[in-house]
Amino acid sequence: NGIRIELAETTQRGHAETIARAAAQSGTTLVVAAGGDGTINAVAQASLGSGCAFGVLPQGTFNYFSRTHGIPADTAEALAVLFNQPARAVQVGLVNDRVFLVNASLGLYAQLLEEREAFKREHGRSRIVAFCAALLTMFRGGTRSWRLSLSWHGQERDIRTRTLFVGNNALQLHQVGIADADAPEQGQLAAVCVKPRGILSLPALLVRGALGQLGSADDVTSFPFTSMTVKPAGGRGPQRIKVGTDGEVDWLDMPLLFRVAPHPLWLVRPEISPELEATKQ
Repeated sequence: NGIRIELAETTQRGHAETIARAAAQSGTTLVVAAGGDGTINAVAQASLGSGCAFGVLPQGTFNYFSRTHGIPADTAEALAVLFNQPARAVQVGLVNDRVFLVNASLGLYAQLLEEREAFKREHGRSRIVAFCAALLTMFRGGTRSWRLSLSWHGQERDIRTRTLFVGNNALQLHQVGIADADAPEQGQLAAVCVKPRGILSLPALLVRGALGQLGSADDVTSFPFTSMTVKPAGGRGPQRIKVGTDGEVDWLDMPLLFRVAPHPLWLVRPEISPELEATKQ
């Protein structure tokens, strides 16, 4: 297509962000991530606010970010998008200045992500492997609950929850049946909390999510917001906590500030996503 490109292979964690940041600062007009949601997140972190356009060649298991924005899983078709579509503004979520494109979480869901990666390294990458890893994590670590204080839009609430999940991906939220699934398309994020019930209730929630009925479960509450502070209830609790962002888990300092990024990510993508539109119907 007459376009000059440079290929850089990532060799370790953190390498993708380093490469992308150097490229964005060098005057490159487009930086492309080829990989799963974790790799895409790392390159987006470097591209956000740089003035450089961002592209995606999806190579992951679920590819929620690319699917939400109409980017095909087939590499040749995804390249056609890069060559023929303009860069369009896409909302980004932040937790303490860490980017998340799909979701961020703490508690049981973050633990699930961490253990799922170890499970995949041993048994391979597939949706069935991911589902089995989720079940195993639920039975091993599903009894712990967290006491958190949430502040958003002038409201404050203390909760007990197994997990706090913050979604920035309308397709994922629609597929599991969350009532506030359209929040990311309305300039907001969606918070989802799972109440601490008996451990046998967790597999049922997993099945509800697979059937697109998670939002109707009594154990689940959700609400939209643009900015929310999360800290230990009563001022007593850990000062650092494991937080999952787009499948990668890291330690972050409390309190956590979840918010919509003040600047968009300029993603090369089609105007309409057929899969997202079909899910809404």
